[in-house]
Amino acid sequence: MFYHISLEHEILLHPRYFGPQLLDTVKQKLYTEVEGTCTGKYGFVVAVTTIDNIGAGIIQPGQGFVVYPVKYKAIVFRPFKGEVLDAIVTQVNKVGMFAEIGPLSCFISHHSIPEDMQFCPNVNPACYKSKEEDVVIQADDEIRLKIVGTRVDATGIFAIGTLMDDYLGNRIFNVVLQGI
Repeated sequence: MFYHISLEHEILLHPRYFGPQLLDTVKQKLYTEVEGTCTGKYGFVVAVTTIDNIGAGIIQPGQGFVVYPVKYKAIVFRPFKGEVLDAIVTQVNKVGMFAEIGPLSCFISHHSIPEDMQFCPNVNPACYKSKEEDVVIQADDEIRLKIVGTRVDATGIFAIGTLMDDYLGNRIFNVVLQGI
């Protein structure tokens, strides 16, 4: 799920950046330090939308560096258990498959893939095929999955997914079914 929230960040600047372009430097440093990062509490920061306030700089004693507190708004991506998302398969093996949902890595165990789909290691590339061979899931395919669990640590969020529900699995096949 995507959210637009207010956040805070501190920018540490060397004195060589002081001058007429100081605020532009603080803004640029905020974009580079924050966009693309992940916090366990808020999720992945996709983009900074507005900078609300750049506070007065505080000189660090004995260093000469200055810390600027910045308040800004950003779009963040935070996945939740039970959420249905579209993903791209990155790896397929006998224990399951890995998929990426933007910056989120998701593992789908072979126990969470429908029983009528079997792993085919002799096909290049390896894939999961249904018994009728009308549904094939391999690397670089788009799939729809449901998140059954997440693990959050300091630098990232990891998910476990399933294909064992209605309208989950290979996206092309589901689009054809819905058009009938």
